[in-house]
Amino acid sequence: MKKSFLFISCEEAHHICDKSQYGDATLWERFKLTLRLSWCKITRAYTKRNKELTHVMQSGHPECLKEHEIQELQSEFEKQLKNQH
Repeated sequence: MKKSFLFISCEEAHHICDKSQYGDATLWERFKLTLRLSWCKITRAYTKRNKELTHVMQSGHPECLKEHEIQELQSEFEKQLKNQH
């Protein structure tokens, strides 16, 4: 099967999306990604999630568990583990 000049696979689109998030994608790659985004809802969903993830990580405030919440989960896990035996 011959590789298309304009149309890219979903996997290649995801790779270009990742590169684009960090400013490493060329103008031609961004054009091909935009073309793919115009008709592929899977790629659009991937791009949307990727942008949200990048925004959260750049904001410096990802939602993480606090230390006491981690300890509570650990103790609950250990209790459940003991109850299974």
